[in-house]
Amino acid sequence: MNFHKLISVILHPIVIPTIGVILFLSISPLEVRKERQYLLISIVFFATYIIPLISLIILKALGYINSFQVTTIKERKTPIYLMLLIFYVLGKLLYNIVAFKELGILFFGTITALVIVYFLFFLKIKTSLHVLSLSSMLGFFLLYATLHSISILPIAIVLVLLTGILASARLHLKAHTPKEIYIGFFLGFTSQFITFLFL
Repeated sequence: MNFHKLISVILHPIVIPTIGVILFLSISPLEVRKERQYLLISIVFFATYIIPLISLIILKALGYINSFQVTTIKERKTPIYLMLLIFYVLGKLLYNIVAFKELGILFFGTITALVIVYFLFFLKIKTSLHVLSLSSMLGFFLLYATLHSISILPIAIVLVLLTGILASARLHLKAHTPKEIYIGFFLGFTSQFITFLFL
């Protein structure tokens, strides 16, 4: 596996939510028992990684998708719809728990972006979900740090660098055009701020 494919796998959209939760727990000013942290990470990992992975295997077996890369707009509709449902359930669950309320915004913000992505399908416009996922996380943590007066400069720098590396990898693999990369970044980043204004 070459470098570009490796980056695309490591920073796949179904991996990002778990990374986001781990980062959130590491910078949150609230004290959360280790047992609750492990439970939260496990729930998010199962819901956003295991379930989508099993779903992709089933969709491929049934012939709904040709490959796990789900390259065409038609192939992307069902997996995105599934992620919308999963993110809504997680967002609702977390938003009603005091210690994790703001983490719920991360999931609701990503839902906002994914809904727009879904509607863009009708205009035959594809979006980089890889870049969208990372930029959504970047937007959330910048917002969270501002609200709590926390310095997350190292995290922000790493996320910006990873987003750039990932965008370059997706372009190198010809998985997306520059336009699709820019749309993904813009939607992911701004969706967190838009969602926060309405919650």
